[in-house]
Amino acid sequence: MKQYERIIFVDADDTSRAPMAKAILQKKTLPWPMEIISRGLVVLFPQPVNQKVEAVLVRNGCTAKDHVTVPLSDEDINEKTLILTMEESQRIRILEQYQQVPHLATIAGYLRINGDIPALYGEPLPEYGKCYEVLDALITMLIKQLAEEAKEENEK
Repeated sequence: MKQYERIIFVDADDTSRAPMAKAILQKKTLPWPMEIISRGLVVLFPQPVNQKVEAVLVRNGCTAKDHVTVPLSDEDINEKTLILTMEESQRIRILEQYQQVPHLATIAGYLRINGDIPALYGEPLPEYGKCYEVLDALITMLIKQLAEEAKEENEK
């Protein structure tokens, strides 16, 4: 059954896109209760969310002010967890680093569309706003798809 207990958003360092996606999904109505977290592929020490991310989130009624970066680990990966990366290269890196990852895709790939969520490092604030809009739209689609998959699974 595809009713995941947890969704993990993964990006390079867990300071921008992944915590933004986490905050967006936590704000929405989920088809069933799930834990929503974010992780980074390279986290050398705990850091807060990027200040531009927090500014965009606050402007949109969210926050990640208590966020602290955490690296992806073996303990995060299991049959009941859906891992969504921002870029195809991150998805490939996870496949190379971990023995078995049962439910792994890029956000776009899970929705059966093309495209990565571009990195934000060094970009001006308006680019963070555009990223928020893209993630918000994709996450709305994600919720709908998860609900449809669960309904199909329950009808079997």
